[in-house]
Amino acid sequence: MKNLFLLLTIAIIGCSPKRAERYVPDSNGNLNHVTVVMTNAQWKGILGETVRKELASEYEGLPMNEPRFSLNHLHPKNFDGFARNSRNILWFTKDSLARFDLKENPFARPQIVASFRGEDEEIMQEYVIENKQLILGLFQENERKEKLRRIRKSLSKDNSLEKRFNFSLTYPNVYKTVKDTINFIWIEKQIQKGTLNLIAYTLPYKELSTNPLNEIISIRDSIGKIYVPGRLPGSHMITEKAYLPYVYKTKLDENEGYLTKGMWEVKKDFMAGPFVNYMVKNELAKKWIVIEGFAFAPTVSKRDYMFELNTIISSFSQ
Repeated sequence: MKNLFLLLTIAIIGCSPKRAERYVPDSNGNLNHVTVVMTNAQWKGILGETVRKELASEYEGLPMNEPRFSLNHLHPKNFDGFARNSRNILWFTKDSLARFDLKENPFARPQIVASFRGEDEEIMQEYVIENKQLILGLFQENERKEKLRRIRKSLSKDNSLEKRFNFSLTYPNVYKTVKDTINFIWIEKQIQKGTLNLIAYTLPYKELSTNPLNEIISIRDSIGKIYVPGRLPGSHMITEKAYLPYVYKTKLDENEGYLTKGMWEVKKDFMAGPFVNYMVKNELAKKWIVIEGFAFAPTVSKRDYMFELNTIISSFSQ
């Protein structure tokens, strides 16, 4: 019966052209962080446990468990002023009327606030479980757009991808092209303890099987052998054998294809890390376009690095 009382509202500021747009400050905070507003007792109880389980679930495709979002707990008494400018907020309030609201940009811009009200923790807990996919999708898109906004502040002007393959990616100017051949481009960014890498190439189009993982691994390994050498003679990048990748159907710029997440390693050397691989159809040219991002960042967390590479690839445009 509680669903009869569910009020789902997306409040979009300034949607009417006749109303003057209300000023709100810029939102703040680290990427992939969520502010959780609830009492200390709620945070330590079943409600806090549910939020951590459902909304800080594991980021797929990393060598060590890392949460999709980092949660910052805040007591309601402290939810004021600068604290209200976080980009992503979960707000829990005890109320006789049970309801779940979503609001866009109520205190800052860009911002998503998911508000939960109920007489007890169990009601609000059920709202979290029922709406977790919706909330995660909104938060993830909010962070993707914010990352692209930051990238555009120092945008690369390199057009080698467009000249070679007739598509473009949005990435910062700290990425430099380190290899450009007839059908292969490697773009790299130096980080404190390693590198972030983007590679792109094309393949003649043919249908993959209904279970394409083995074919995708075979393609990756053959490309790695030709174009991605390791530090030692005879070494090259391959798909790690001990870690079964995930593969899904996906779209990039309305082009159908496959998304694969997994681990890479260097044959005959001690190097490894996560990768994300997109194979998308180019129907007009009858080719597969392959774009892959992989990180080499030993001893440090890799979630935000892979988030950056995923965000860049998501900007694919033909």
